[in-house]
Amino acid sequence: MTQEEFNVVFELQMRKCADILAHKKKEYTGDNIDRLSAFKIAAALQNCDPKAALAGMMSKHVVSLYDMCYSTLLHFDMKQWDEKITDCINYLILLKALVKEEQAYGSH
Repeated sequence: MTQEEFNVVFELQMRKCADILAHKKKEYTGDNIDRLSAFKIAAALQNCDPKAALAGMMSKHVVSLYDMCYSTLLHFDMKQWDEKITDCINYLILLKALVKEEQAYGSH
């Protein structure tokens, strides 16, 4: 893959991540102004840190991605790869936001 081809993959993936994050915002935060509220609520329910709550939610997507990567019996189409890869990237972006907020405001 050339650098130019890679750049196209990167740009398309980042655009897809942004689109999904924007689309899912209402579903996961409702009218709450705090974009990270779902992880904070999950943390309260599980008596853990919001980062740990996010990690628990993300683990389902990571396990699924690992299953796909290690499968020797099944073939996955690009739509399936896109969904799992985008989910994992988006959870990492949300984790970055939680860490940044924690560093800035000292919240947990």
